[in-house]
This record gives sequence, structure tokens and C-alpha cells, in this order.
Amino acid sequence: MVEFWIQRKVAIFAFNGDPMCVIHALINTLEFHAKGYDVKLIIEGSATSLIGKLNEANNPLHYYYTKAKEEGLISCVCKACATKSGTIGEAEEQGLALCDELFGHPSMAKYMEEGYDIISI
Repeated sequence: MVEFWIQRKVAIFAFNGDPMCVIHALINTLEFHAKGYDVKLIIEGSATSLIGKLNEANNPLHYYYTKAKEEGLISCVCKACATKSGTIGEAEEQGLALCDELFGHPSMAKYMEEGYDIISI
């Protein structure tokens, strides 16, 4: 008998800028990755305002954010929202990709067309 293993694909869109929501987006991204999922984190909406703060070593979420970056799990940051929140320069300094294919925002449809299930936090 031949068994086929299909890798599950999950795209987590972090919209909410409340640190309690962002930590859940980060830890779920890391858990999916640890369990072998193809997972991507997309930082959108007011969550883009935290990019600089998350990169500060004294921030309680820094470890999870840095781990997600090091593992290559952050797919992109919303260009329009980072521009609006004033963190586009920080995103660029950190080497984060910017997505803008949907009127300046990342496209959920693009991820679905690539076979990802969408989770929005």
C-alpha cells in the first residue's frame, strides 16, 4: 500500500494590533511550523504598528517574533497599513517583504489559490 502525505498549508493573517492577539498569531504560526505545516504569517491592519516594538529585545513578544523571522515564517507585511501606521521604514530595515497586490494590501485569494487555509486573528 502506498501512502501519500499531503502537507497542510496555513496562512495566518494578523490584523489586530492588540499585543494579546499578535502573540497568538505568533505562537500559532510557530506551532504549525513545528508540526510540519507550511505556514505563513501575514502582518496586516493595526498589527503593522507593532513591527518596531516587536523587534525590541526588551519586548515580551520579541522572542516569538524573532523566531518567526529567523524561521522565514513571516510572508509579508501590508504595505498600505505599514505606510499608514508609520512602520514601513521599520519593515524595510528588518528585511520584511511588503505585499500590496490587493489595492495596497496582501491578497487572501492569492494564498487560497496556492492552497492555504486562512486564519484571521
